[in-house]
Amino acid sequence: MAKMKKDNIALHTLDEKWEDMTPGCTITGNGTSKLFRTGDWRVAKPVFIADKCKQCLLCAPVCPDSSIPVKNGKRLDFDYEHCKGCGICAVNCPFGAIEMKEGE
Repeated sequence: MAKMKKDNIALHTLDEKWEDMTPGCTITGNGTSKLFRTGDWRVAKPVFIADKCKQCLLCAPVCPDSSIPVKNGKRLDFDYEHCKGCGICAVNCPFGAIEMKEGE
């Protein structure tokens, strides 16, 4: 008998072998926001000022949403579809190349 679903939760059947069940406390799928436009939650928008940027890349690794793309060793503009506007990048930029704009 196949697994049944109720409210998108897999229910195991009595004739299912324990070896085929998902172990408890195990995450079976990866957690990612790539599939969702989480940038719509933003209340402040980071603005990249390219003239001030020295390409130190200190902003990219601190972004919790990986919304600062880096290509060929240079940072690009923000991925606004996923940026939630936390401002961590602006705080970590030593050159003032990122400004937070409220309400955008």
